[in-house]
Amino acid sequence: MWLLLSLACTPDTVPAVVDSAAPERPPLELPPPTFVDEVPRRLVALGDVHGDLKAAKRALRLAGAIDTDEQWIGGDLVVVQTGDQTDRGDQEEKILELFERLAVDAHAAGGAFYSLLGNHEVMNVELDFRYVTDGGFADFADTPYDREDPELAELPEEQRGRAAAFRPGGPWALKLAGHNVLMVVGDSAFVHGGILPDHVDHGLPKINRHTQEWMRGERDFPEILSGDDSPIWTRVYSDDEEAEPDCASLADVVEALGVSRIVVGHTVQDRANAACDGQVWRIDVGMAAYYDGVPMGIAIEDGQVSVVE
Repeated sequence: MWLLLSLACTPDTVPAVVDSAAPERPPLELPPPTFVDEVPRRLVALGDVHGDLKAAKRALRLAGAIDTDEQWIGGDLVVVQTGDQTDRGDQEEKILELFERLAVDAHAAGGAFYSLLGNHEVMNVELDFRYVTDGGFADFADTPYDREDPELAELPEEQRGRAAAFRPGGPWALKLAGHNVLMVVGDSAFVHGGILPDHVDHGLPKINRHTQEWMRGERDFPEILSGDDSPIWTRVYSDDEEAEPDCASLADVVEALGVSRIVVGHTVQDRANAACDGQVWRIDVGMAAYYDGVPMGIAIEDGQVSVVE
């Protein structure tokens, strides 16, 4: 199964991510993000951080990924962050820059750092700024843009720099295009909201590719990202208040992908927890200041899952 899946998921070329935070050394290019990665010695998954740099750094230190100077100390550790770095907080730019740098540093050390695309990253590329704070607009206000640009001229002036940064083809949209919506690492699949059977039928690598192409300004918005059943919006495995998780669909997805579980964020939980006999782990614990939660994640080692807190 793994051989067939790997052969079916040959990565497409996307812009490489470079380390702009360390000009004293030559920039190191990362390979394009793949859909399938090999089984790591140890993997830690972290959920939504929503513009809270302090929470993000605390979570990364809990994972053993960084030291107090924000330097990668994880060696061959693999970290997957399941999206929603942006919105609701004032430190998005610093988080995005930190994550880009850690991806380079982890790769150089033999590990990996993958930050996935959540609904809030996608919303920003759509120029949907409903959840942006004043600080979030101020951070990107210095993005250069043509004041005669009709698309930007329709926006309030304080929003134009952010729009120039995040709209398809903009500098931050191009960086986000170096990330996946979904991926498989070892025996686990990762996504912000959830993976449904329809997504598997559609083609998970295709979802990544079309999203990346849209963010680069090369195609229209992928409709697979729209609506409550999309990979970045669905809560069918995590919203216990509305209904029991759809364990039957989950079992079909797990079998089709040849994995043991999927790991999701998006829906705030009291703590990281499992459902459907461990076939889904929910790791959005509302660690950002907006939710007043506590940093927490999960570790996967030798096929066993444990809570990191």
